[in-house]
Amino acid sequence: MHLLKQIFDFYINASIHVALAVCALSYITLEQLNIFYDENLLFFIFFASITGYNFVKYFGLARFHHRSLANWLRIIQLFSLICFGFMIFFLLQLERNTLIIVAILALITLFYATPFLPKNLFMDNKYDLRSVSGLKVYVIALVWALATVLLPVLNSEHLFNFDVTLLIVQRYLYVIVLILPFDIHDLHYDSLKLATIPQRIGIRNTKIFGFTLLLAFLLLEFFKDDLDEKQLFTTAIITVVTGIFIGFSNKDNGRYYSAFLVEGLPVFWLILLLVFNQFFF
Repeated sequence: MHLLKQIFDFYINASIHVALAVCALSYITLEQLNIFYDENLLFFIFFASITGYNFVKYFGLARFHHRSLANWLRIIQLFSLICFGFMIFFLLQLERNTLIIVAILALITLFYATPFLPKNLFMDNKYDLRSVSGLKVYVIALVWALATVLLPVLNSEHLFNFDVTLLIVQRYLYVIVLILPFDIHDLHYDSLKLATIPQRIGIRNTKIFGFTLLLAFLLLEFFKDDLDEKQLFTTAIITVVTGIFIGFSNKDNGRYYSAFLVEGLPVFWLILLLVFNQFFF
């Protein structure tokens, strides 16, 4: 049992679970826009997500404690290096017009984790985007929206139309909602300087904010030029399910509540969409 827990913790801590979530949202985009399946794109997004997330999470630890790294962190470093190699391989398989958006996402990730802002803007020794008061959730949502919608669209040379714009906005709103349970749970640990949404408006108002974003996320579906019944139905289901998880979020939830269950919602959404595409309507 102890071994299984270690494997599961590695699965979470090495960002494999979050990478699957990002891939699931990218696959959902392919399904929603009827874009051809491109395994090179999905593999690139998977390995890029692991590389990017582990860089953001462990850059500080590796930078300041490299001589005394725990074994688990050394293993994650090695795993991330292997994933970086695969990321480069699959990047070279993508269409050239995707390289610009990939470069933009890489720069955002770099600036998110590494110091580059003027020191006089801060009260402590952190000068990266992650440390800018109240900015974190919106940067993460932007990266996810661009990576899971714009990247598949550009790589497939799909027409950038009104529906694609709405999909980017929907994805942006949905990712913000997914982050809220993390911020609620981290109220015990986050510095007040971060000014997360729960820190600024409280847990109750954060949930109301999340419900409002989910409602907007669902209503935007009705404004699409190509309104699909299957997509509308599955979007409605994932809206309700996500709302339930928001409703039950609190600062005393175990770490797996957000890190596994909430973060796994995009995978559930993809399975739901594939089942409906296969067996219904």
